[in-house]
Amino acid sequence: MERTETVSDRLRFFSYNQWIRSRFGSRVHRVTVDAGFTCPNRDGTVAVGGCVYCNNDGFSPASHNYRTHKSLAPSQRIGRQIAEALPALKRRFHTDRFLAYFQAYSNTYAPVDVLRRLYLEALDQPGIIGLAIGTRPDCVEESKLDLLEELGRRCYVSVEYGCESIHDETLQWANRGHDFACFVDAVQRTAARGIDVGAHLILGFPVETRDRMLEAAPALSSLPVRFLKLHNLHIVKGTALAHRYRIEPFRLLDLEEYVQLLADFLERLSPRVAVQRLYGDAPDALLVAPRWDVDGPIMAQRVHQELERRESYQGSKALLEF
Repeated sequence: MERTETVSDRLRFFSYNQWIRSRFGSRVHRVTVDAGFTCPNRDGTVAVGGCVYCNNDGFSPASHNYRTHKSLAPSQRIGRQIAEALPALKRRFHTDRFLAYFQAYSNTYAPVDVLRRLYLEALDQPGIIGLAIGTRPDCVEESKLDLLEELGRRCYVSVEYGCESIHDETLQWANRGHDFACFVDAVQRTAARGIDVGAHLILGFPVETRDRMLEAAPALSSLPVRFLKLHNLHIVKGTALAHRYRIEPFRLLDLEEYVQLLADFLERLSPRVAVQRLYGDAPDALLVAPRWDVDGPIMAQRVHQELERRESYQGSKALLEF
């Protein structure tokens, strides 16, 4: 498979920032908001307790904003979160164009009229040019896609679905509450509405072999997935996984193993899928393991260097022409 214009010598995989610039013509950053949603995997609709690895304080910087403003109405909460976050983000990232990122828990898990009010409140804030909505694939009834399609006619809208694994046995182990077929259905129905779709995938589940992890690359490449967040399995305090790990520790990937795995994965991933994230982390006060002295840029550099050492790049071993 030949290299495409999406992969450069500067970075041997197609980064999300590169995709954003090609899509909008300039830098656009995200501002994270917490609208106070919950999740059907926590409230008993699907299950209780949530996914084994889930503690949203470990993943969502907006969770503090939500607690700070919880006495306010949801729309006021969103407006204030954005207003308070934007000045620092503008200085740091040198942009005045932002997507409101609804991140914590399942951000389509409410009646349509509630969702409309919350989304519109975010869009009414100065500097917000669109929405990025994180949710579960079992929380997107057609009426909600109708709303997102409607909003997509006036601004940019993307939806991110938690896939986490393509293997149903792993999803059951993780207490996800849905199967891979549910994810595939949600991606296809959403993309059919003209909405960009992102996926989240976790590498390193102890119930998966390396080969089973790598099978996700061609599987996701065959779907209309625009961008992908990759996370290493990491353990956060206050989760069922932390309890399991304390009672019966299991082996986690070390940093070098993970870099090698990422390089193998990217070689098998379509070069048209933008890579939004390469690993997951959590605040030091919450992180149990593994503890790696890296950040996003360092991880990207490590992966680029490994692909460069191999004289390889994203998609070089893809089995299909995408």
